[in-house]
Amino acid sequence: MNDNALSVLIPAFNEEPTIIPVLRRVLALGSLLKEIIVIDDGSRDRTPELVQNFAAHHPLIRFHRLSKNSGKTAAIQRALDIATGDIIIVQDADLECDPAEIPDVVAPILAGQADVVYGSRFLVRRAARVQYFSHYLANTALTFFSNLLTNRNMTDIETCYKAFRAGVIKPLRLTSRGFGMEVEITAMVTKSRARIHEVPISYDSRSYEEGKKIGVSDGVMAGLYILYYNLVAPRLPQGRRYVAEVNSFLAAGRYGHPPAVVATAEAAAPV
Repeated sequence: MNDNALSVLIPAFNEEPTIIPVLRRVLALGSLLKEIIVIDDGSRDRTPELVQNFAAHHPLIRFHRLSKNSGKTAAIQRALDIATGDIIIVQDADLECDPAEIPDVVAPILAGQADVVYGSRFLVRRAARVQYFSHYLANTALTFFSNLLTNRNMTDIETCYKAFRAGVIKPLRLTSRGFGMEVEITAMVTKSRARIHEVPISYDSRSYEEGKKIGVSDGVMAGLYILYYNLVAPRLPQGRRYVAEVNSFLAAGRYGHPPAVVATAEAAAPV
């Protein structure tokens, strides 16, 4: 793939302190970028105003706003609808993940080695901020539960950094709510022949006082979503169409290999 291939999708909800620093860091990716799509999810602070003013001076930034707060999944679906890049990656607006590491995440796709890449916070290579043990337990449990049903040896399905060849992710019509997209995408992608890699990333987790939004109810819903999107959704007409379309896309190119997950470092306990 050539330069200017990457669409970066940024869902934002009340991210006034961090949204402009995030955009500056993503713009620093330079020639890799095709576009930055910011979807404001009904923010009640100055996030929309700041993005609109900043985008006026940076033509790579495309800004759209949902009429009301609808959750991360709805924001990402809107961004997927309008993304035009050959590679698509999600970047949260809170700086927990460093945009400077995006080239490492998309490298296996650019090299023709993968169709999907997850940036794992638990394949420790760089610094990670020490935060809530309860979140570590929840992430580990959800990933383990997901792996049981997908038969993949993934280490971090709840990661922000998920990169895709456009033909693998754009056919998926997201039907979950809130933060359910992490589980839904993982379940559906693993039903296709897409090759999935993991690469290590650093992680600067926010505290609740700093604006972290995910809570206990999101974890409970994620468990229910794991069951539904692994056992029910792939058997429905929409799920079967998605898998067939992705497999057809993969077979048409040089990437039609069986799926596999490749860990690029030893799995280690997260911090």
